[in-house]
Amino acid sequence: MSSTDRLAIAVDLGTTTLAASLLDTATGERLAVAGSLNPQREFGGDVIARLDAACRSEEARHRMAELVRGAIGRLAGELLESVGRSPEHLVTMAVAGNPAMEHLLLDLPVDALAFPPYRPLFTAGKTVPAAGLGWDLPAEVFLFPLPGGFVGGDTVAFLHGVPGPPSPVPGPRLYLDLGTNGEMALAAGGKLLATSAAAGPAFEGGNLACGMAALPGAISGVALEGDRLFLTTVGGKPASGICGSGVIATIALLLEQGIIDTTGRLLPPEEIPSSIGNRVTTMGDERAFVLHRDATRAVWISQEDIRQVQLAKGAIRAGMEVLFDRADIGSGGVASVVLTGSFGAVLDPHSLKSLGVFTENMVQTTSFVREGALRGVEHALLTSGGLAAVDHLAGTIRVIPLSGTPAFEKHFLQHINFPHTI
Repeated sequence: MSSTDRLAIAVDLGTTTLAASLLDTATGERLAVAGSLNPQREFGGDVIARLDAACRSEEARHRMAELVRGAIGRLAGELLESVGRSPEHLVTMAVAGNPAMEHLLLDLPVDALAFPPYRPLFTAGKTVPAAGLGWDLPAEVFLFPLPGGFVGGDTVAFLHGVPGPPSPVPGPRLYLDLGTNGEMALAAGGKLLATSAAAGPAFEGGNLACGMAALPGAISGVALEGDRLFLTTVGGKPASGICGSGVIATIALLLEQGIIDTTGRLLPPEEIPSSIGNRVTTMGDERAFVLHRDATRAVWISQEDIRQVQLAKGAIRAGMEVLFDRADIGSGGVASVVLTGSFGAVLDPHSLKSLGVFTENMVQTTSFVREGALRGVEHALLTSGGLAAVDHLAGTIRVIPLSGTPAFEKHFLQHINFPHTI
């Protein structure tokens, strides 16, 4: 086999979505990328629901392993076929996911994750043969290390793939993966602290009335010019649903326009002075804001959708505040923020400020990294000693648990409402 035939596959095993890429290890080129929804969602949209199902039934656990193995196997086949390569060209694979996702991929018992002290069964990186996961591939598969609790390989991959802060920007740096598991890390004072807040899938378009992954046709952005609402969709296709970035942008807009109040209540049309209030109606048995309607479908966000985002942003902000407390800094002490997530588009940090996730100084210092975890897996596969470096990085992370801690509950209650708009 020539050096040009040595291929690798990187996988970001997310709770809501799966992403995989095919790499040429000789040139470092990404040859192809593919993605899908995580089929385990039939057992629940978040980690907690799936852990509960796996603890209650070994059959459910086996089924979740079968589902996700099948999905990754199909993605690997699609990637190879898309560039006309056969499986024998594949020399290695690497998978990064949160602890629950990696345990369920390996069909391991999850009781230790589901109950205190919430510890994974392995912490260092683990290598298994692809055949052991039911894949007819010659490669070995590296599972990213799991620092502990609900901080997993996807967080390690994200941190590994982000270059160090540019020299003019000293001081604490926050890394935020705005997804179902809400992983975050804070580099401050020579320490690396990390935690995970159970945000749920709302930021990725999951469990919403018209929610969908960031696929063609998903509303990914909104803008208001006068009384006219302008929508941006993934791929410029007709609107068929809404993904995470679209939901965040819509709620931020409605907050700024006074159509949602600080408690999260979507106002009725008679309380909205502008004509945009005509878009507020009743869908089913709850109030909703209609973004798009044509002869075949309507796309809206409901009052319950707003509540889901509100709970998610409260959990994320509370987790951030716990890290700030542990590092003995305030939110104003953050010098830079690196943001990633599978929400569909580059988020305007001002939208996150409108929701109450970011402060003004964070808005000014935020950079966005597309496919943060996937890029980190790729970096590890393409760099000499990359997998060993990942293990070393994981060993430097101090995991801060949130479950049942008074500090988290206090901050959550403080930040559950949306901020007042000026």
